[in-house]
Amino acid sequence: MTQEVTDIRRAMLSRSTFLRGSALALAAGGLGLLTACSPAAGGGSSGGAGGGGSLQDFTFLSYLTLDTLSMSPEMVGLTGGYFTEAGLNTTVEAVRGSPVALQTLIAGAGALTRVGAIDLVAARVEQGQPLINVGTIVRRPSLRIMYSQDRPLEKAADFEGTTIGVPSQGGTSEKTLLLMLENSGVDPDSVQRQVVAQTPASFEMVRRGQLDGYMGSVDISLMVAASNDDAGVLNPADIAVVKADTQVYVTTEEQLERSGDAIRAYLGAVKAAVQSIIDDTDRSATIELLRGEYSFATLDDDAVAKAALDEAVALWTDGGDAPELLTTDVDGWMEAMAELETAGFASNTDDAASWVDNSLLS
Repeated sequence: MTQEVTDIRRAMLSRSTFLRGSALALAAGGLGLLTACSPAAGGGSSGGAGGGGSLQDFTFLSYLTLDTLSMSPEMVGLTGGYFTEAGLNTTVEAVRGSPVALQTLIAGAGALTRVGAIDLVAARVEQGQPLINVGTIVRRPSLRIMYSQDRPLEKAADFEGTTIGVPSQGGTSEKTLLLMLENSGVDPDSVQRQVVAQTPASFEMVRRGQLDGYMGSVDISLMVAASNDDAGVLNPADIAVVKADTQVYVTTEEQLERSGDAIRAYLGAVKAAVQSIIDDTDRSATIELLRGEYSFATLDDDAVAKAALDEAVALWTDGGDAPELLTTDVDGWMEAMAELETAGFASNTDDAASWVDNSLLS
């Protein structure tokens, strides 16, 4: 095994970026990359829906900015007034990726975040951070691999000897790629990784042969496919299912104790927002609602926006086979832990069921 792969695995088990000192420094320095308050809340204390009471301030830490339909539960929660109806004056603070979101959460600058399960495990196992999974939102792999039809990536053997672009070194995308390769019997050492921008423009590097493919969100893959006749898109699950490739809502034990009622209200609002998207079967009402507040490439294209929301619904509901919205399947969670241990990406996860709390979803 190459030193590069070994270093990535070690990074998953030992994340110096989770040191509390740096987290507190980050929080003290301010998060302000993006703030979006519930429109009906008016930014301060105002009457809640039907009650006349004041709204409770609530900060959600987002690892993405609100310019992707991957964050449609939050965006619909804001624009549709679901958070306000739940009694919350919600602020979404966008931070740079899952590791920073977890650092900031641990520092106490927000009550809740949403990250990949792999990131939660890395922080909980090695750093001993008191993180709790309070709900699962994405139940299937949400990353896609874009390639050229001239050099298709359609089966595991196609990846041997390739160079694949990833958004960041050692990030969730690269870890998911490594797990996919391992689970399909392909030696990860045979696949080189290169950091590239997660944008449709990066497809030009594939076309020129600088990359054999690159990883990106569902939104990006749909835009690439719509704009390039020679593009192909692979769902990694079509080669090998990565059980750990899920996204969960995460809080700390301290926040759970201090802000449990507010977290419950937030999750209830997210469930209502998600259900509204599911019920909007042609997605037109959802798209119209979002366009009243937001504008970005994948939302502004009718066909891409609908397809992205269709894919999102499948991710949230596991294609219709999931338990109640946001509820974490503890058996599946433990299977994911076993997968990570087998691959050498985690250890000492026997008590991982205790990291799950579904009680706030009732």
